[in-house]
Amino acid sequence: MPDVSPPVPAPPAISGIFRQILALAAPTSLVAAIQATAQIIETVLAARQGTAALAGWAVVLPFALLMQQMSTGAMGGGVVSAIARALGAGRRDDASALVLHAMLIAAGFAAGFMLLMVGFPGPILRLVGGPEAAAAAIPYALILFGLGALPAWMANTLASVLRGGGRHGLAARTMVVAWIAYPILAWALAEPFGMGLPGLGLAFAIVFAAASVAMWVTVALGGAGFVPHWRVPIQRVLFGRILSVGLIACVLAALANLTTILVTAQLVPWGVAAVAAYGIAARLEFLMVPLSFGVGSALTALVGRAVGAQDWVRARRTAWVGGGLALLVAGSAGVVVGVFPGPVAAAFSTDPAVLAIAAGALAITGPALGGFGLGMAMYFAAQGAGRMTGPLLAAICRIGFAVGGGWLLAGPLGMGLAGHFWGVAAGITAYGLVTAASVRPSVWR
Repeated sequence: MPDVSPPVPAPPAISGIFRQILALAAPTSLVAAIQATAQIIETVLAARQGTAALAGWAVVLPFALLMQQMSTGAMGGGVVSAIARALGAGRRDDASALVLHAMLIAAGFAAGFMLLMVGFPGPILRLVGGPEAAAAAIPYALILFGLGALPAWMANTLASVLRGGGRHGLAARTMVVAWIAYPILAWALAEPFGMGLPGLGLAFAIVFAAASVAMWVTVALGGAGFVPHWRVPIQRVLFGRILSVGLIACVLAALANLTTILVTAQLVPWGVAAVAAYGIAARLEFLMVPLSFGVGSALTALVGRAVGAQDWVRARRTAWVGGGLALLVAGSAGVVVGVFPGPVAAAFSTDPAVLAIAAGALAITGPALGGFGLGMAMYFAAQGAGRMTGPLLAAICRIGFAVGGGWLLAGPLGMGLAGHFWGVAAGITAYGLVTAASVRPSVWR
């Protein structure tokens, strides 16, 4: 009998995939660059309030980053993935109904952050940073999470709805305005109005409240390519499509920030200057998240559509092209930080003790930042594919190297404070390698 099996499609061209990624990544990358600039200015503003305030800001930083990462890339990635897969399979009604379910999830997670950080700020922050840093951190945390948690979750979730529909440009416009306005308002409230560190939290809340309203209007008018269905029965299966990816991604975000929290706690015996210095190093590390998010958000949407159409060859190739691009961008930034650690540290603080420790930390962790970019890009691609085991294993490896390895190097092996920073660098590198290794045909099929 003649062979009547359908022909195997040719693998997609790398150049075509690269152009698709750039087309979707460009607007989000613009947002990421402006966000990174705003967060650098935020660090400078915190440092201008004094070393104790900078330490207090550093203690709150992992929790603030966790909220941003969960709402934007973790649960937000679950929203992008669910909507992209629904549209890729031609289920437009499901995509329309998913919007309400995404907003309900966002409201629930925002309430959780408010309960934790407004209800119990003292015990949590003292445990992480000690009494001196916690005293500066508590007023800031009360405003940041009490007023800012719900607006941040809603704005980032609705932006994810737009990205799931392939409308990255629309999502970017509002977020560009928000991240331009934030440092200006933060400076005005912190210094001319004399609010100090809590002024940063109030500025964040105001800016994201405005952004959430603008995002809701855009989505409600069909900006994602479909009009949401608001009067739909709550369906467990639709929650499951978001949460099956989003919950695992939230666990990964929690592990990433738990790494920072535990390393910070390990540095408390070294003094408040060490805690403040690591806050600078951690901020630069997590700046790789917005830098990688431009490419990553494109990967979630493109991989999700390919998987919805059962084109796994395209999905894997798209992930690797995007991962290489993120490695190049983050790696280049990391080399600059590693080669010029002193000037980079001096941009954030004038305290000689803080500068000395921060420069030493950046010289060690900076060259590893390329691994963080690679790992983040592959993590976002894994969200689109619904294959999250590899990123989960990578996050566990990261915390093991950074916390356990750092303790081993600093204490038993006698490297002192530098040992903690070498542990952090090893954890970042392991995260990138393990996540990338999970994107292979035996797993992504």
